[in-house]
Amino acid sequence: MSVRRIIPNLNVDDAAAGHEFYEEFLGLAKDLDMGWIASFRSTTDPSVQVSLVSGDATAPEQSALSIKVDDVDAAYADARRRGYEIVYPLTDEPWGIRRFFVRDPHGVVINISRYVE
Repeated sequence: MSVRRIIPNLNVDDAAAGHEFYEEFLGLAKDLDMGWIASFRSTTDPSVQVSLVSGDATAPEQSALSIKVDDVDAAYADARRRGYEIVYPLTDEPWGIRRFFVRDPHGVVINISRYVE
């Protein structure tokens, strides 16, 4: 597995609010807005990204980070082999992401994903 990008997920009360701070003040471009999640990226470096999350649409818990990988199936198999707690099983989401949630040894929930091709 190779990590492609790490995105902090800021758990907020309302992911639809405060966009002007990220767009106008920080100069980031809105990449995604689904109501419960909004993501903002640098216009010069797409690996620089932050997301606002007010409640995951399908997973039972919110994640603190999203980590984009080259092979999410291999990452899932490795996490299971190592006995890590799978918070949300490997799932193809309707918005084009294949993902699972795993809890790290400190209790932090991590969203491991890859875009579906």
